[in-house]
Amino acid sequence: MKVIISETKEELGQSAGAYAAMIIRDTLARQGYANVILATGTSQFETLNQLVVEKDIDWSKVTMFHLDEYIDLPVTHPASFRKYLAERFLSVVPPLRASYLINGEGNLEEELKYLAQQITEHPIDVALVGIGENGHLAFNDPPADFDTDSPYLIVNLDEPCRRQQMGEGWFGSLNEVPLRAISMSVRQIMKSRHIICSVPDERKAVAVKDSLENEVSNAFPASILQLHADCTFFLDKESASLLTAVETVDRNAELPK
Repeated sequence: MKVIISETKEELGQSAGAYAAMIIRDTLARQGYANVILATGTSQFETLNQLVVEKDIDWSKVTMFHLDEYIDLPVTHPASFRKYLAERFLSVVPPLRASYLINGEGNLEEELKYLAQQITEHPIDVALVGIGENGHLAFNDPPADFDTDSPYLIVNLDEPCRRQQMGEGWFGSLNEVPLRAISMSVRQIMKSRHIICSVPDERKAVAVKDSLENEVSNAFPASILQLHADCTFFLDKESASLLTAVETVDRNAELPK
C-alpha cells in the first residue's frame, strides 16, 4: 500500500489520472487489452478529467465496468452514475472495446447475473475507487459484507451515505435519495490487479484515517484496501489532515474470514 499526498485536489487528480493511464498503457503493451473499473461521484472529477486527456491509450482495446448504481433511478436523473460516466468519460474518449454500465431500473436479478458473467470473463487490471464519508467502498456501507463472493449485490444505503449524496448536490432532499443500490462487492474490487483510490476533501479525513490507521474491519469498509497487494491512495492535504502514521501492511495477507 502506498499513500501519495498532494497539496490540492486538482494535483491529486492529475497524479491519480496519470498513474491510471500509465497502468493502462503498460497493460495494453503487455497483453493487448485492458479491463478497468471506474468510480463516480465528486471525488472522481479531477481524476477522470486527467484520465480522459492522457495520450497514447488505445481505448478500442479497453473494457470498462463501474462500481454501483441506484435502484429505480432513471438514467436521465442528474445523480445517475450511468449518466455521469456517459457524459464525463464515454462521450469524451474514443469508443471502447466494451462498457458495462449497471442498470438499476429493470430485472435486478437478471442484471446481477449478467454483470457477474461479464466481469468474471474480464479480470480487472486496474480499479479506480473512492471512499465515502462513512468509509464505504463502492456502496458497501458499514458493516460491509467481506464474505460474499458474488461480484455484484443489492445493498441498502445507510443514512450517512444518503446524506452525503444529498450534501454533494445530487439530490434536493434526503427523501429523494434512493434507499437501495446495486454495488460491486468488496471481494470483487479486491480481485483487481491494481487499485487506485482517490480521496480529496476535508470531509473525508475521518474516513481516510479509519481506513488507513485502524485495524481491518467491516465497520470501516475501505480498511480492506490495506490488504491489497498493489493499492495506491491519492490524498490531498485536507483529506490526509488526521493521519498520524501510515504503516506498510503485509502484502501477502489474506482477506479476513
